[in-house]
Amino acid sequence: MKTRTLYILGLLIVINLFSACDKDFDEINTNKVDPTSLAPTFVMNKAIISTTYLDGVSTLGMLYYNFGIVQQVITPYGSSLSGGNYNQFNNANTPLVWVNFYRNVIKQIVAVVNQTKEDPAQKNTYNAARIWKAYAFMILTDTYGDVPYFEAGQGYINEVIRPKYDAQEAIYKDILKELEEASTALDITQPAVTTDILYGGNVSKWKKLGYSLMLRAGMRLSKVDPATAKTYVTKAVTGGLFESNADNSLIRHTAIWNNYIANHLAAREKTNFYLAAPFVNYLKDNNDPRLPVFSVRYVGAKGGPEQVPARASSDPKVQIGMPMGYNDVTINTVLAQNGVVSLWDFTQINLSTVLKLDAPEFHVTYAENQLLLAEAAFRGWITGEVAIYYTKGIRANLEQMALYDASAAIKEDAILAYLEAHPLTIGKELELINTQYWVATFLDGSECFANFRRSGFPALKKNPYPGSEIKEDFIRRLPYPDSEIIANLQNVNEAIARQGANDLNTRVWWDKK
Repeated sequence: MKTRTLYILGLLIVINLFSACDKDFDEINTNKVDPTSLAPTFVMNKAIISTTYLDGVSTLGMLYYNFGIVQQVITPYGSSLSGGNYNQFNNANTPLVWVNFYRNVIKQIVAVVNQTKEDPAQKNTYNAARIWKAYAFMILTDTYGDVPYFEAGQGYINEVIRPKYDAQEAIYKDILKELEEASTALDITQPAVTTDILYGGNVSKWKKLGYSLMLRAGMRLSKVDPATAKTYVTKAVTGGLFESNADNSLIRHTAIWNNYIANHLAAREKTNFYLAAPFVNYLKDNNDPRLPVFSVRYVGAKGGPEQVPARASSDPKVQIGMPMGYNDVTINTVLAQNGVVSLWDFTQINLSTVLKLDAPEFHVTYAENQLLLAEAAFRGWITGEVAIYYTKGIRANLEQMALYDASAAIKEDAILAYLEAHPLTIGKELELINTQYWVATFLDGSECFANFRRSGFPALKKNPYPGSEIKEDFIRRLPYPDSEIIANLQNVNEAIARQGANDLNTRVWWDKK
């Protein structure tokens, strides 16, 4: 009897203990500090930031390929640094844009579109996200051609883990449709979403960005579908484009939140990348006031340790670009004829101006708009004087230098002198317009590479590197990552069958010969 009493007593104690554990269980076990969800505008901010290659490794997508292909920035080194400098395939570097965009930008921006689509109170966030999604996909499809588009970013939403690849023609038509609908639907009467990192909720500026991207996307089709190009360029002009540099789309940086291209070139890659001779020579030959803003040379440096401030000069007269076609060994055969003592003596990007740690990165600019309008007017697609658009475009980019640093500002007398010395010459309109676009898109590797393929200007000579692996004079696209071939082979093969070989030679749809 005594044993049974003790057993019952113990059981009651255990029951009471479990009951005590259940008391206030939900409140005690609820994290009141960490968020369980984020407002869509914060997720969109993350997508915008991620677009500018938010880590030091992803910047190499441009440093290894885009900059070298358009002959603005070059490295003589191979191995992990090889790519556009040698016209070679490097499967460690060609996926960098893909990986960053699909794992970060697209995943984030598709989530925002999905979360805000049915909420009238978030109408402007929804349409701004559609605009940014269009921008991000332009970079992806311009780089790789046919890519996952309609099913992209659906892994968490609809469990689409092997998205099909869409033809670039279909992608561009939807991008143009999205830009038109989203730009039109933005509502200036709704309260501003002040947490917006790009424009602080200024809906008018978002509208201008949408139409400015429509202008860019429309002009991308100038060779392959001029009728559609004209239609959307006209719609963009009617909708309302950037009106000054104050409307530029850019990401700002600080001494803590760095420009990562700057961070990369100021740190481990400081001695590895140089301004290419075709770019430096063009600026020197034309007395371009942007040259000292873009460049610095550590005169007489015989090695990396001698690239010190005491040797630094941005004087245009002493700038010497690194010639194309050499590696770190063969470059030694042409040092004397180039007037340098070592490869470390060539001109580099200026880390005190355009690549300060807190230098902004530009997505779309007023200068670019005006130069595209100059071409559109030359083609007869819009009204207006070609020469006026051309001059406004050059002036805008010259004035844009002040946005990098006060010391980079170009004085008005230098601007006027440059404009007077560089009028639009009859018979050379397309070459002059697009060569200026080449300069205006310096450090925006994706856009510079795309417009170079579209326009064929500037008239660069083939990189003469003897180990080139391409059939034509220039790389036309980057191949799909090995990870896609492993995980999404059927869809990759369908894209290859439609588009062409998965190599550096295949032209994307709009890159028509």
